[in-house]
Amino acid sequence: MSSAQSTLKKVTTNTLLKMKARNEKIAMLTAYDFSFAKMIDAAGIDVILVGDSASNVMAGHETTLPITLDQMIYHGQSVVRGVNRALVVVDMPFGSYQSNSSIALASAIRIMKETGAHAIKLEGGEEIIESVESIVKAGIPVMGHLGLTPQSIYQFGTYATRATNKTEADKIQNDLQLLQKAGCFAVVVEKIPALLTKQLSESVYIPIIGIGAGPYCDGQVLVMHDMLGINTEFKPRFLRQYLNLNEQITTAIQQYSSDVKTGSFPNQSESY
Repeated sequence: MSSAQSTLKKVTTNTLLKMKARNEKIAMLTAYDFSFAKMIDAAGIDVILVGDSASNVMAGHETTLPITLDQMIYHGQSVVRGVNRALVVVDMPFGSYQSNSSIALASAIRIMKETGAHAIKLEGGEEIIESVESIVKAGIPVMGHLGLTPQSIYQFGTYATRATNKTEADKIQNDLQLLQKAGCFAVVVEKIPALLTKQLSESVYIPIIGIGAGPYCDGQVLVMHDMLGINTEFKPRFLRQYLNLNEQITTAIQQYSSDVKTGSFPNQSESY
């Protein structure tokens, strides 16, 4: 290990709490493999989420539901190998925690032991609070997820903005308090009104990380494939695309194919 790496200050759950306390924004991004994780970590991202969105962007499924615990562990292992600084959080996939707290704890332990990640994330509030408490009591850091919860998409029936009515907004506020009390170190809120997010952030001491939840969060998270323009089909209002890698990669591959077919690759200097 180089001297620079050995003195690198790693991001921890306590780091995030301190960042919120001093009003320093938290940058979070997904990753699913070694190569991208290494680049994302080197770029200074605070938190890398090994998202169950791998089901969509890596495996081509319509929803996040099909991805398995074994598959999430594989992606988590790959990401952790590429990270020196960032806090790595692994999503618990659908079916690995909803049925009872014993199964949830066993799933969380597998993720932590087999990936080397630093925390897990799971969706829901009051309905899964026993699982959260069980996992936290075992010494495993837990990040919550409220609002639009993709693992429940068939129950919602739509990806529309959540908590636009008082009943649902009140439930999210109550769920957030329960998650904080149960020991969550942070909570992701997805696709909810910005002013509600402001109220949520001001009501708790743990960081609120938003995706499609406006500017008043303590941090933001996006799916890597969306913000880099690899995935061109998904274009919600909240997404800012920083590159168009789909176009750039396609152009590069077309050029490579052309060079091979015309015989210009490899040339003499590229031969032994």
